[in-house]
Amino acid sequence: MSDATLVYDDHCGFCTWWAALIANRTDLDLVGFSELSDRLRDRLPASYERCAHLVTDDTVYSCGAAIEEALLRTDSGAELGPVVAFLRQFEDYERLRERAYRWAADNRDTLGAIVSKTPPAERDSDDDRSE
Repeated sequence: MSDATLVYDDHCGFCTWWAALIANRTDLDLVGFSELSDRLRDRLPASYERCAHLVTDDTVYSCGAAIEEALLRTDSGAELGPVVAFLRQFEDYERLRERAYRWAADNRDTLGAIVSKTPPAERDSDDDRSE
């Protein structure tokens, strides 16, 4: 069991694809919005359905910060760490990271036509377009 949980939109094929990709490369627990416990939901921001979240014992990372933290915890995280540490030195990095996240979130239907996985909340078939 992990010390962190990735919370994501389990009605979204693109989001499910990303969550599965991260799950295959980390020991993070995955929880979809439709499976949230009251305890976990209470730790999330009021508008939690707006983006993904990575919840640890001490912190809740949201949106771009959640994906960044999840990627840092992957088996490639050791290589990504120095790059992220370098980027964090720049004032505009956080704004750019969040802007990129928002763009992907706003275009997930289009991106889902390229990479998608049947969301757990809607599993009736195995017609996944995955890695």
